[in-house]
Amino acid sequence: MKPLKILILSYRSAPFGGGQGIYVKELSESLANLGHHVEVFSGPPYPQLNQNIKIIKSEGLNLFETFNFRDRLSKLFKKQKKTLEDYYEFFSVLAGGFPEMKTFGSRAEKYVTNMDYDIVIDNQSLSYGILNIQNKFPLIEVIHHPVTKDLEHELETNNGLIYRFSRKRWYSFLKMQRAVAPKISFILSPSLSSKKDISKDFDVDLKNITVIQNAIDTNTFKPYPDNIRMPYRIITTASADVPLKGLDYSIYAISKIQKKIKDIELVVIGSPRASGHTERLIKKLKLEDKIKFITNLTKEEIAIEYSKSSVAIVSSLYEGFGYPVAEAMSCQIPLIATNISSIPEITGEYATLIEPRSAKMIEDSLNDIFLNYEKHQQIAIKGREHIIRNLSWQTIGKKYQDLIKIVINNHNTKKC
Repeated sequence: MKPLKILILSYRSAPFGGGQGIYVKELSESLANLGHHVEVFSGPPYPQLNQNIKIIKSEGLNLFETFNFRDRLSKLFKKQKKTLEDYYEFFSVLAGGFPEMKTFGSRAEKYVTNMDYDIVIDNQSLSYGILNIQNKFPLIEVIHHPVTKDLEHELETNNGLIYRFSRKRWYSFLKMQRAVAPKISFILSPSLSSKKDISKDFDVDLKNITVIQNAIDTNTFKPYPDNIRMPYRIITTASADVPLKGLDYSIYAISKIQKKIKDIELVVIGSPRASGHTERLIKKLKLEDKIKFITNLTKEEIAIEYSKSSVAIVSSLYEGFGYPVAEAMSCQIPLIATNISSIPEITGEYATLIEPRSAKMIEDSLNDIFLNYEKHQQIAIKGREHIIRNLSWQTIGKKYQDLIKIVINNHNTKKC
């Protein structure tokens, strides 16, 4: 395949928080390693990319960097050459919305107007501007999972009228995404589970969705023999008080098991919301000395934290693609994970799968692993081999390249 000029779009690409920045960085590197010229057009916060990959910074206001009104107002007034997108973004945020996807799509459309790319890959903005980009360029829309699932789980946790109104206002961008998704010719999903949910929630024809699993940097997420595993150190990942991650159930399990195992410790990669639900729960259960949060870690630092732990838990209630699942397996650590959505597609038979929302099953699984650690360590060794075989970037990058070829050929055929 001849070298292509590829543009990756990403409305926000934080290098540490969440998986989008990591996904964009690793996808761009993988395609560049296959000989293609790759550029990334990203809104703030911006990704950390290799030097051979050009970044074009979309000048969004990044209003969620602060929740102080004066700081937000300052961001608007300090920006030179303000556009309609800037004013829309500012007032929409004031009204409780999340407008970044819509304004990013508009800025991306303006940027590509006079550019020349062989293909554009959009990382799940699903904005109106993307439809106009699709008219000019071959386009792949990546949807990791429909955000309808986030809204569903958030509404399950609180019946308060004001809370429900605020959440529906925040997720009002879903109206745009539901309108755009059925008009996209090529959607890429990282799991069969997510493919079904995208089709159902966004009314997308299944034949328009291709499944290519996300990849893992197996050269970074690996065993580190120099680090001694702490016998009762457990590790998990959770975003700030996001119900979808199911952290409560791991916390309740620790509350029970610490009565028998005094040295138990839960390390959470992520940070709780100050004075939020998670902090209150930990305080209520008197677990302040048993649970530690760490954040803003590099991939290497996350891998080392895994290597120092004896068991990983993924207690999620939904995963479009469970990065923490694949990362733990790649680090060769015994894993307990819920048997929902995409997770069994990743683990195969190489993890202890449990029902969601069950602190008791987490507790029982931990006891079993501690009692039969050598058996579970052998399963973890096979689990890493499974990840290397199926989810390395060497394997997944070539699948992306094959799909890119199909999309370009289809676009060229339509033009003729």
